[in-house]
Amino acid sequence: MPDTIVRIDPWNPDRELIARAAVTLSEGGLVAFPTETVYGLGGNGLDPEAARRIYRAKGRPSENPLILHVASPAEADSLADITPNAEKLIEHFWPGPLTIVLHSKAIVPLTVRGGLETVAIRMPAHPVALALIEKAGFPIAAPSANRSGRPSPTDAKSVFEDLGGSVDLILDGGATRYGVESTVIDVTGNDVVLLRPGGMSVEDLISVVGSVSSPDGEHVLKRSPGTRFRHYAPGIPLLTWREGEEIRFAGDEHGKKRRVISYMGMRRFPEETLRSIYFEDPENYARGLFSAMRELERSGAEVIIAEWPEVEGVGRAIQDRLRRASGGH
Repeated sequence: MPDTIVRIDPWNPDRELIARAAVTLSEGGLVAFPTETVYGLGGNGLDPEAARRIYRAKGRPSENPLILHVASPAEADSLADITPNAEKLIEHFWPGPLTIVLHSKAIVPLTVRGGLETVAIRMPAHPVALALIEKAGFPIAAPSANRSGRPSPTDAKSVFEDLGGSVDLILDGGATRYGVESTVIDVTGNDVVLLRPGGMSVEDLISVVGSVSSPDGEHVLKRSPGTRFRHYAPGIPLLTWREGEEIRFAGDEHGKKRRVISYMGMRRFPEETLRSIYFEDPENYARGLFSAMRELERSGAEVIIAEWPEVEGVGRAIQDRLRRASGGH
């Protein structure tokens, strides 16, 4: 195991390891850590240089905002203007896989915000993440701990594969629970606007706020990460398939070479495959999607075929990730 990867108990994190990670962050370093969604690449959320280091490590466009992770609702109040809808959602769903976008206070560097007037904030539901934020004493800016555009990491090994020496410390807390990133909503005004589907279902949000709308233009959509740039893609082509559809390959790259394809879904794919990964239900599909992509590209596969899920519950988030990973193919 590389020296930068340190195993930590995900339920009872060692205080000395947490203190070591907090010192690293306070000195401007980067620490990768588990959350309930995916692994995050953390830096001091109030330090512009730490934010710039995150962007460089990921190869991420600097106009793509970072999410600030906090350890309490009170901490969020110090960073942004909390609206009534935000208060209601925070009360019901924090800690959890829900990121809220609000008008930022001046304390948050523009570098962290991607140059915007808004800031994205969430309170993770993971003992390691919460312990680290509390010990650090400041919000942690943490996008997913992978190279920009790659499948998000759901384990420490994937973090090291993508970022290696760019990270000062990787806290290995095992596999993550949800496997897809947080849901991001804009609550700057009277409406609740869905910017990115994720681990929190839209149905759950509607049960609290009554309705959730779609973004009205690019200027709103860009307030969330994972919405404008190529994301979540493995190093080989990924295609999507709906049950009952005829198999049609776009282009000739899939017909000339020996291909290893996989259908990652519940029902049997109507063509012989050399490797298949099946999941029992949408929740497990979401949990294993990114790790399956990485496993299949390591296997020598030339193309991955993934089932298109129903648009309900976490299926909406899976659809979003597959659409971006496949380029719509």
